Amino acid sequence: MRTRTILFALLAPCLIQQVAAQHVLSTATNALGQEVTTVMPTGFQRTAPMRTWPVVQEDPDMPMEKRREVRNVMTRNTPVNPDALPNGLDPALQQAMATRGQRAPIENWAGQSGSGYPPDPSGSAGPNHYVQAVNTAYRVYSKTGSSLGGPYNLSSLWPGSTNEGDPIVLYDRHADRWFISQFQFQPNRILIAISETPDPLGAYYAYSYTFSQFPDYPKYSVWWDGYYMTSNSNKTAVVFDRAKMLAGDASAAMVALTAPGAANTGFRCVMPADADGDLPPAGTPCYFFNLEDDAWSGVSQDRIKVYEMSVDWTTTSNTTITTSQTIATAPFDTNFGTGYNNIAQPGTTQKLDGIPDVFYFRAQHMRWVGYNTVMLCHLTDVDGSNRAGIRWYELRDANDGNWTIHQQGTWSPDAASRWLASIAMDSYGNIGLAYSYTDAANNLFPGLRYTGRYAGDPLGQMTVPETVAQTGGAAQQGINRYGDYAHMSLDPNGSTFWFTGEYLSTSGQPRTRIFSFDLQTAVGVDEAPAADATRLSTGLNGDQLTVELTGAPAGEALQLDLIAIDGRTLRSEAVRATNGTWRSTLDLSGLAPAAYFVRVGNSSFQRAQRFVLAR
Repeated sequence: MRTRTILFALLAPCLIQQVAAQHVLSTATNALGQEVTTVMPTGFQRTAPMRTWPVVQEDPDMPMEKRREVRNVMTRNTPVNPDALPNGLDPALQQAMATRGQRAPIENWAGQSGSGYPPDPSGSAGPNHYVQAVNTAYRVYSKTGSSLGGPYNLSSLWPGSTNEGDPIVLYDRHADRWFISQFQFQPNRILIAISETPDPLGAYYAYSYTFSQFPDYPKYSVWWDGYYMTSNSNKTAVVFDRAKMLAGDASAAMVALTAPGAANTGFRCVMPADADGDLPPAGTPCYFFNLEDDAWSGVSQDRIKVYEMSVDWTTTSNTTITTSQTIATAPFDTNFGTGYNNIAQPGTTQKLDGIPDVFYFRAQHMRWVGYNTVMLCHLTDVDGSNRAGIRWYELRDANDGNWTIHQQGTWSPDAASRWLASIAMDSYGNIGLAYSYTDAANNLFPGLRYTGRYAGDPLGQMTVPETVAQTGGAAQQGINRYGDYAHMSLDPNGSTFWFTGEYLSTSGQPRTRIFSFDLQTAVGVDEAPAADATRLSTGLNGDQLTVELTGAPAGEALQLDLIAIDGRTLRSEAVRATNGTWRSTLDLSGLAPAAYFVRVGNSSFQRAQRFVLAR
């Protein structure tokens, strides 16, 4: 163990408190014979409020040759099985366009361009803000697109760091906090910042963690007992101590393992489940999902491999990750060649990277009454000609961790290419899917589009007509790296989808867009669900919580759950709305001061309300 004390004199203006942190690296072997690495932060600080930081000037027309390429260590090996399925068209292909009724964007504005490439856009919506990060800046917006702060350098959160990139922004709705991260090279580190309050322009608790190998392409999730991470490195299953990070504790540890037997083509990204609905109950392992193609060495069929990671924060050497399932899928083809030239553009021989070998970000987890869902999607070659389509899945379990494919489909209803997607489900079971789009034959440059489906529609089908969120202006020349990822998040209201992704300007420069759409709230379109009149409201008076549900589905049996911040269900009772309304008062005496959720719903819809019990 080595302790280092650092004296600070005149520090960067964003730093108001620095705590010398011990870097304790311990390696142990768990009961399964797995190597468990525990790392303490190499740095911790509480920053000054973000709104006081210097703003950087964007140059959206910065030439590509002046932009900094964001580091990656992706490799793609040659597929080894010439008889890999499918033989011909993708068997899950949806060949007809959706026709149920157009859903126009609610909000749609220009995001940041940054100074690196690709932009790696990520963003999330909170109750009153949308926060976006790109390479190498982040910005806080109102939910109508007005800039409330920034752009700020990513490195501002971690004084002494550099703008390396691969940012991720999450809104932890359970704690009402913001999560911002990026990686660093030389030394190899992951940098994570957690907002001190719900205000994304306030102070942050900023942590840095050292890795033995560069943690390329990091992806994260929120779970009841930690912030989980995977990366394109030898540590494919990582967890950070969420409880301590939320409290600003400088001793918040990181625990890292390797997912056993995860097949890949040299690019590793085992996607962790991200709890978008209520947190899973305390004790639930975090699920990881790996995409595996039968064209790859050692893979006998196209499949999804499922892992379970369980962390012991008291004795971290007891932490484990195990293979829990292998789920056969309809055959798919991820073979777009061994390099990064995958997606054809109009008017040029320059192709773009499609990121074909892994699940796209995120693996969205939703907790329902009686079951859970996970949404996944990835790139597939629809017909063997490198026509890019999006294979998507809804997995379900019956609260037992035994996942099955409830539905799957491939979205590629015409000859265009669709890639760099992100998918999510709302609190009514509707699904939104957004992605990059280009059509070389019809001179349509890389832009952004979306589709979706309503909960009661035929399984495996997208039914909401494809909608243009942003047209592309030109082709990208001389460089194949593009996007790297996109990000769909669900608004805390439970029904509005928010997406950010890359498109190209009329000069072929990288741009990002931020837009939202809603499949539940009626906006005067034909063939869509009726306007949602369901409302759950709460009122707290001392230890008495009044709960009122209005506009409930007629005659349906409902369940009320009182859920703790760690996902434990503290109370459950059956309720039934009379004439669409139900009202009751819950006695909370005996509960500790903390944040809680009350949820009312059934297997087809739910409404949840967060409240804070303070004494």
